[in-house]
Amino acid sequence: MCGIVGIVGTSQVAPRILNGLRRLEYRGYDSAGIATISNGNIETRRAKGKLSELSDVMDAQPLQGNLGIGHTRWATHGPATTQNAHPHRTDHVAVVHNGIIENYRELKQDLEAQGAVFSSETDSEIIAHLITQQFLETDCIEQAAQRTFSKLTGTYAVAVIFSAVPDKILVARSGSPLAIGLGDGENYLGSDSFALAPLTNRIIYLDDGDVGILSRDKVEIFNAAGEEVEHNIQIIDASQAMVDKGNYRHFMAKEIMEQPDVLSRTFGQYIDPNSQRVSLPETDMDFSKVSRVMLVACGTAYFAALVGRNWVERYAKIPCSIDIASEFRYRDLPLASDTLMVFVSQSGETADTLAAMRYCLKLGLRTVGVVNVPESSLAREVDLVLPTYAGPEIGVASTKAFTAQLGTLAAFAIQLGRDNGAVLEQEEAKLVDALLATPRQANAVLECEDEIIKIAAQIMTATSALFMGRGHVYPLALEGALKLKEISYIHAEGFAAGELKHGSIALIDEAMPIVTIAPEGELFDKTISNMQEVLARKGSVILFSSEKGIKQAGEACMACIQMPELDPFTAPILYALPLQLLAYHTACLKGTDVDQPRNLAKSVTVE
Repeated sequence: MCGIVGIVGTSQVAPRILNGLRRLEYRGYDSAGIATISNGNIETRRAKGKLSELSDVMDAQPLQGNLGIGHTRWATHGPATTQNAHPHRTDHVAVVHNGIIENYRELKQDLEAQGAVFSSETDSEIIAHLITQQFLETDCIEQAAQRTFSKLTGTYAVAVIFSAVPDKILVARSGSPLAIGLGDGENYLGSDSFALAPLTNRIIYLDDGDVGILSRDKVEIFNAAGEEVEHNIQIIDASQAMVDKGNYRHFMAKEIMEQPDVLSRTFGQYIDPNSQRVSLPETDMDFSKVSRVMLVACGTAYFAALVGRNWVERYAKIPCSIDIASEFRYRDLPLASDTLMVFVSQSGETADTLAAMRYCLKLGLRTVGVVNVPESSLAREVDLVLPTYAGPEIGVASTKAFTAQLGTLAAFAIQLGRDNGAVLEQEEAKLVDALLATPRQANAVLECEDEIIKIAAQIMTATSALFMGRGHVYPLALEGALKLKEISYIHAEGFAAGELKHGSIALIDEAMPIVTIAPEGELFDKTISNMQEVLARKGSVILFSSEKGIKQAGEACMACIQMPELDPFTAPILYALPLQLLAYHTACLKGTDVDQPRNLAKSVTVE
């Protein structure tokens, strides 16, 4: 997901914009640029690659000016090149844009017929030429904005500076998030509050259709009808300004090791240890009347939702289905009015998930959001927010946000069951005790790191790997495979162990690592039976199981990681941790960019 930062102030802004962009590196990007206005002239600096490349360009050619905008680009239309990097400009304006303009081809043809000359392959450059045309006709940035954005189809968060209006920044939002920060004698804009945390804790979030004008001492916001509107000022958590790696090599390593604390925070919000009861946020929803639950998510959040589905069905005894957000709206799915829709998203800005949620709101369905960013679009629009308490997650590959989602979904499933009578008092107490034990158990699990490093050294040269599990840990096989491939670039697949003989067994040879997730429980013997089929074909098995499980089945394995004896209810939470470590250390040994893997974005805000 691209990133935007802007400042209108009284001192040089380029260095501070560059620092703001560094706080957005976690989103993923492949080029970057900054534009400022100095002495009535727009100047831009752009570079392909990391912000260090842009910094070198700016060291060689410093940017002057007290007003400017910056951007980190994740390539969509056109490859990652300096030419395609933002800001895009004409002689009159410079523009940065997050999102996708779907009708850019038609607009480009019209503009070229009128003499516009394009210098990039992006859809975003359309905005620069279009708003230039409208501004030259109206000599008014508000009217130019209204005319321009009424012609665009798609999603956008946009910031524009004008050489003729050197003391104002124009901003607009439709579908992609954008925040305004309020300062003393200067104002700011950013893709999210995290980018602005070192500058201010007073934030205004734009709504879809809003257009804003920022000057040093004033912020004006207009809705899609052109009427001036006021938005609430929100005070963000000052701790967001203090995120750093500490003594860790990567943010991902730090975030993996933070998970015991994350689980403590999550269950501290959702569990009363004295009464041994779950306590979700107050709501007027009557969970006892819910006859069906549907979970919708993307990526890692989808795998968390798969675990959540199992919990809802097993403990609340409610039929539960799940859908990938990018497919949900296109299936013409019949949805009963008593279906409870649950949307899971780390950022709360995932375009497909938001679109699915808004579709359900239009149908009058009740909506719940499991989300890590309480100021996000998803959190603001659903009927009930169930916040996760992971804190800012900088590494693109989700770790602590995943386990926080699992913890929240576990609490949700228990309350659903208690409210409809499926979970009785004694069982709730037992399940709560299991959840409260997870922070301590997570600390114990993370002590396997040295053993994981040895295994990583054995598999780092593999070209493919398979992950398998059954029942409540099958989603962990999917998640473990995703983690390995997204940061180590080793092709990996996760599958249900029972599906081994339905095709995947053809891939087994001595060079293929097979990660087998086999906690003790009712499906242990069946999982081990599938593992034996792999061993019989000389597959290199890495077994994750308890001491008892390893003694029973680990003799012929390439390597074994001993897990604590766990309640089956919490096994999916805790088995996630060593799989994250395996992916992390394999990637480190291969020398990949762990926190910002190639081609990936932290949050996907376009379809």
